[in-house]
Order: sequence, then C-alpha cells, then structure tokens
Amino acid sequence: MNQVTQEGKMADGNSFIEQTQVSNEVSSISEVRPAKPGVKAWAASLIVLGMVGTGVVFGPEILTHGTPAAAAATPPSVDVSAPIQQRVDGRREFLGQFSAIQRVELRAQVGGTLTEIGFKDGDIVQKGDLLFQIDPTPYQIKYTQAAAQLEIAKARLDLANRQMARAVSMKKTGAGSVDDADQKTSEQRAATAAISDAQAAVRDAQFDLDHTRITAPFTGRIGRHQVSVGNLISGSRAGTSPTTLLTTLVSTDAIYLDFDMSEADYMTFLRGSKGDVKLDDKVHIALADETKFNHEGTLDFIDNALDRTSGTIHARATVPDSKGLLTPGGFARVRVEVAPAAPALLVPDAAVLPDQSDHIVLTVGANNVVTPKEVEIGDLRDGLRVILSGLDPNDVVIIGGIPSARPGAPVTPHEKPIKLASSEN
Repeated sequence: MNQVTQEGKMADGNSFIEQTQVSNEVSSISEVRPAKPGVKAWAASLIVLGMVGTGVVFGPEILTHGTPAAAAATPPSVDVSAPIQQRVDGRREFLGQFSAIQRVELRAQVGGTLTEIGFKDGDIVQKGDLLFQIDPTPYQIKYTQAAAQLEIAKARLDLANRQMARAVSMKKTGAGSVDDADQKTSEQRAATAAISDAQAAVRDAQFDLDHTRITAPFTGRIGRHQVSVGNLISGSRAGTSPTTLLTTLVSTDAIYLDFDMSEADYMTFLRGSKGDVKLDDKVHIALADETKFNHEGTLDFIDNALDRTSGTIHARATVPDSKGLLTPGGFARVRVEVAPAAPALLVPDAAVLPDQSDHIVLTVGANNVVTPKEVEIGDLRDGLRVILSGLDPNDVVIIGGIPSARPGAPVTPHEKPIKLASSEN
C-alpha cells in the first residue's frame, strides 16, 4: 500500500517535472527576440501559438499517462496553387478632382440698377442668352449726347471745307491773302480731328449701353444669382475698382480631372513613354459612388515642374460629359498607364497577409512545411492581387485554410486552381 502510494507520488513528481520542462521550453521560445521585426517575429509567435493550440506543449494525456510532449498531430489541410503568370500593364491609381474647363465670374462692366434676371438658378444657358439687364436709361442719354456732338462736328467740318476751298481760290486769283488761306486750312484740319473725337465718344457711349445687357459668354450651367432685381450694382471695365459679383458660369460639354503623381510614378511614366511601345493616353475613371472604372478620358497635360513641398507633379485628363454626371469639385479615382505591359504573378487577395508595414504570402516548401515569404504587392487585376517581387513562379502558395497554417509547421496540401474574376474595368 505504501509502495503504491510512493510510486504514485513518484509518477506525479515525474509528470510535474516533464510538464515543467516542456513549459520552460515554450517560455524560452516565446522569449526569443529577433533582431528585426517582420517575418521572423511574426512566424515565431505563430509557432508558439500553434504548439499551444494543437496540444503539443501539454494536455490531458501528458498529465494522466505521462506520454511524450511532442505527440504527433495530424497536419491541417490547406488549398494550394502556383501563382498565375500573366502580362499586365503598369498602371497606377490616383485620386483626382474635377474642375471646369471654362469657368467665369460674371461681373458688370457698368454700374446701375438691376432691372431683370433672365435665367433660373442652375439652368443650362446657351451662348448669347440674356442673363442680367441693367437700367440702360443713363447710358442711352450719354449715347444720344455723343451722337449729337458727332453731328455738330460733321457740320463744322463741312463749313471748314467750304471756307478753305474759297480761301485757296482767292489766293490763286490774288483776291485773298496767304495767311487767310493757311488759317482756313488749319480750321479744316481741326474740324476733321473733332470728327474722330466725336466718333470715339459715340463708340464709348455705345459700349456702355451694350454692356447694360449681360449675356452668357459660352454654353454652360449657371450658378445662383448673387444680386436680386432692384439692387444698385457697381461695375468697372478694367476691374480696378470693386465690382459686384452677379453669378458664375461653368462649361458642361467636357470637364477636367486633375490629379497628382508621385515622383517615383512620374519617373516610371517618363521611362515608359520613351520606350518602343507607346503608352495608352486613355485613362479610366470611377466616380465616388462607383466600384468599376466605367468612364474614359484622355491624359492631355503634365506640368513642367515637381512641387518641392509634396514631391508630386500635377497632371490632368479631359473627360467628356455628355450625360452631365460630372460636377466641378467632385472626386474620382483615375487609372493611368505609366509603364508598358510586363510579366507578373497573381494570387488571390485573401492569400496576402499584412505584417506591420509589409505583406506576407504563405508557401508550402520541402516536407510540406509552411514557409512565409515577404512580397511587394501591386493593384488588383481581375480580382487577383499583383505580386511585384518576392515570389517565384514555381512557389506553391496557400490559398485556402490559411488560419490553420502556421509557419514552420507541416500541412496537408490539396491542389486547387486559382480562378480569374470578371474584369473590374
């Protein structure tokens, strides 16, 4: 009886020692601090969690029967596939903002009382349509006065012409003096100059009278009126004095989409544009409420200098707007081809795991052991993630059962082909 008890204590003691040894081994593993965070630290932490989660460290069988701590466990099943190899164009995606190709602030060039507004706020107006009418009465009076002065100048010129003709004739016959002929000639020239001055005054008065009618300089969408009928507005031809803003007008047939490229993307674009294969100048656009890039524009301008503060360069595309869906100030995503098509590897986006600021893809290596690889990713193509570097075409990538796959642990791989989704363009 005592012997059995003593053996039981010894058995319990051995189990405790084994448990303590295994726990110490786990602690030593978890206390390892890699020199550089990233794949190693990420993988080591998953190994420890995997040992605990699968019962490799200790469990009921160890405490009860004292079996070895490294009891074999069935490797989890995962779906694997080689990455798809495909030529993809070197496009980049940017955030752009729409701006009007033509935009004007309508201000009066003459002052006066506003008597009429010829539009409704937000209307599409045609070039030449009457928008505002200023009381023309003072300017009509000024024009009438100028026209009268012109008639007086013409009458004086007619008289000066006749007097000069008589003086010259009398000079030739000796009945008149030379001084008298010269005086009449000078008066005739002065009358001619007065005609030009009177004509200029008429044109000036006509200009003011014409600009009491403010018309649309081009076809576009009008904004809201800033001044109501009956208000006294100020105007200036040269804009040197304060003028009254009446409304704004923007063009509608087409619109600009402005965006900024990073210096790296711009350099890629420059190298691609100087190659043998011409880059496509068409850009694809997705509006704020859209997931697909259904709209098309033309890249027609890149600035001549980089912004020193942001390290970007301004670019612009022109987008047709026959349906009137595009509004100045609105935002959209734009895709631009910055490099010719080149071979690339594609994997499901779910197979790419974030690791701090990097990205990881789990692969199956020798003996079906999970091996993480750090990769550089691109954009999505046909529902798949472009891998720019870090992955080989012959690598076996885990595309399913990723939560059960742990770096350094064996798995049971099952081949499953990667399927291309429909084009997102």
